[in-house]
Amino acid sequence: VKFVIPCPVGVLPQAWTLLAIFLSTIAGLVLTPLPVGAWAFCGLSMTVVTKTLTFQQAFSAMTNDVIWLIVLAFFFAKGFVQTGLGDRVATWFVKMLGKSTLGLSYGLTISEALLAPAMPSTTARAGGVYLPIIKSLAKNAGSEPGPTSGKLGGFLIQTQLQCSGHSSAMCMTAAAQNLLSLKLAASLGIVIASPWLTWFKAACVPAIVGLAVTPLLVFKMYPPEIQDTPEAPKEAAEKLKKLGPLSQDEIMVVVTMGLTVILWIFGDKIGMSSVTAAMLGMSLQLVSGVITWQDCLNEKGAWDTLLWFAVLIGMSAQLNAMGFINFLSNSVAGALAATSLGWGQVFVLLHACYFGIHYLFASQTAQVAALSTAFMAMMIASGAPPMLAGLTMAFHTNLFGAITHYASGQGAVYFGAGYVDLPTTFKLGGVLGVVNLLIWGVIGGAWWKFIGLY
Repeated sequence: VKFVIPCPVGVLPQAWTLLAIFLSTIAGLVLTPLPVGAWAFCGLSMTVVTKTLTFQQAFSAMTNDVIWLIVLAFFFAKGFVQTGLGDRVATWFVKMLGKSTLGLSYGLTISEALLAPAMPSTTARAGGVYLPIIKSLAKNAGSEPGPTSGKLGGFLIQTQLQCSGHSSAMCMTAAAQNLLSLKLAASLGIVIASPWLTWFKAACVPAIVGLAVTPLLVFKMYPPEIQDTPEAPKEAAEKLKKLGPLSQDEIMVVVTMGLTVILWIFGDKIGMSSVTAAMLGMSLQLVSGVITWQDCLNEKGAWDTLLWFAVLIGMSAQLNAMGFINFLSNSVAGALAATSLGWGQVFVLLHACYFGIHYLFASQTAQVAALSTAFMAMMIASGAPPMLAGLTMAFHTNLFGAITHYASGQGAVYFGAGYVDLPTTFKLGGVLGVVNLLIWGVIGGAWWKFIGLY
């Protein structure tokens, strides 16, 4: 980009150099020649070495409140897994709804939707709570990776994976990329009052429809050989009996996370930000011993995320500050205006492009950091209501997390269990990904019109 394509008129040479480094960093995150954090650090270093950014500019995003909220989300997820509370909640739903295979899938799906707002890492929910439960249920039914995976394991794996997008999109704090999306929207002047409640109000209807429909669709497209699981509720009841009453640590997690979620919802009224509420909740868990500082230090994914998220957000913010995002959005908006398309048509076209592009990305959050700002800016330039553009882009990022085995952290976790082959993963992911867009576009669109988003 830097040496082959001339710098366009109206773009600062410094911005063009930063774009080249930014695109190289994104390409490295997709192709992974080095670990993600290492490659991001190399990209960050190049911005300083080439004097494109000062040291202070390059590291400015390290103090970003959203990034620290994401780091704290890793720690909260650790507490849920370590105390066994997440396992207990999911097992209770198996006990209540697990008499049939379809009921079992709904029980697991509903429990994740309820856990998600207080356990804001889809990958942690997948690997720390639901995959162990699904593997146990499948093993007891004689379903193992390989020839017997179709008995039960494959169906439960796919149902949980496909439904996780709706669970993550329902609440602002249900996934790390949600918080990042809102931060980038704010950089374009899209400020959402009472963000937790506004998000939930806009997302609840399409999310509930998606959670209701998806298990049925997976059941039709990838039917399990075992249709009834009469032993599952009994086994779940026995497991709950062995677990006994809530431990002191589990009670403390319930109390601290309950307080944190309440502050996330009503914090604006008392002047407390989401990250401050999370800091208070985590401090209480550290003081009470639910989680130790050594546990936090050992959570390597959190510290890795801190670095590479900060690099991407920082570069994106500097590109915006240098005027490149505005130049890009105006250029594309001008081209689209020449086609005489209305903002609604542009809105749909850009969302379709954003969905298709994810086949090139191995991370939802990486795509948000790389493209979300530009896509929102183009929507707004075409005449789309800013609030609608900001929220729908944030919702959308959750909906393609299951289209491939590398589309998200949870996709990799579930595929790695070995119950579903690659062709089936791509087939189900592609079809249900489009279904997700239709549910949120048609039903969600009608709901957003009703509540006045546009």
